[in-house]
Amino acid sequence: MQQASNPKFATMTLDEKLAIGCKAVELSKAGDEEGYFRLIKTIPMPPYLAKIMKEKVGVDFLVDGGWNLSEAEAEFGLNWLSN
Repeated sequence: MQQASNPKFATMTLDEKLAIGCKAVELSKAGDEEGYFRLIKTIPMPPYLAKIMKEKVGVDFLVDGGWNLSEAEAEFGLNWLSN
């Protein structure tokens, strides 16, 4: 993983995201939906989508669901979910 300009936020390369996505699809095809969702949630949710999800389904969905929100935190700040 590469480090963003702020070392608090690690970024994931497109190749890393694609590799995780491909592995997740393999799990889904093998009937492991739990494994699929576990892996998919490790890919950082794009900030625009995280913002929409916060507005439409709420903070609890994002936090309790275990979604990777690192890119949203990097763009909107650490306290974006409570603002």
